[in-house]
Amino acid sequence: MTYIIPVLILGICGLGAGILLTIASKVFYIEVDERVEKIGEALPQANCGACGYAGCADYADAIVNNNAPANLCRPGGVESAEKIAEILGVAAADVIPMTAVIHCNGDCNATKPQFDFGGVQSCKAVKRFYGGNGMCKYGCIGLGDCAAVCEHDAIQIENGLARVIPALCGACGQCAAECPNQLISIKPKSKTVDVLCSSRDNGKLTKLACSKGCIGCRICEKKCPEGAVKVVDSHAVIDYEKCTSCEQCKTVCPVKVIN
Repeated sequence: MTYIIPVLILGICGLGAGILLTIASKVFYIEVDERVEKIGEALPQANCGACGYAGCADYADAIVNNNAPANLCRPGGVESAEKIAEILGVAAADVIPMTAVIHCNGDCNATKPQFDFGGVQSCKAVKRFYGGNGMCKYGCIGLGDCAAVCEHDAIQIENGLARVIPALCGACGQCAAECPNQLISIKPKSKTVDVLCSSRDNGKLTKLACSKGCIGCRICEKKCPEGAVKVVDSHAVIDYEKCTSCEQCKTVCPVKVIN
């Protein structure tokens, strides 16, 4: 009897708990559309947020339950869009291939550091000291914070300057979020003309800091037949929605900052 009573009590408690859990599972059961799980599997699970949602699971749920567009996943591209369309039983939506671009041309031949930094070798760490160690406060620091977060190995540091390899870029935008100088933007791959400068200084100060910087002369703005180039804060900016990649701005740029 010493052992039987505790075993019976334990068995009754276990049975009661099982009954309660069964009832709770029935009462609080939420039906999940199996398409959500399938769409989640069709996504690359980068959870980068480039689609505008918290992650791949959130985006998959939004596609099924909130009619979100099925072509927002940049890393997944055409492949993911086609898989999602097949799951939903609809025609695949067009996907515009995108890539990151770094708006700086200031390599070691064009600009110089103004002091040696001996702390943690990261762009964010250097940025805390007097706005950075370079002569240009707006340019690429070149310590590779963007390359470190790129899951596609699409960014390389060459001669003190970060460069994107468009063929490898998934356009997830993590590099853009990581850059302390906000030099990186996401653009359509079909738009092949870029202004590789982000300086906000006037032409004179820009030239003193970097030999490859935009001097804000407005020649590109005047020559663009589509009105796609505007000089804002002393440097040229391209409106990719208007740009036809005719390269006239590149041809007339006196400092060859348009690539």
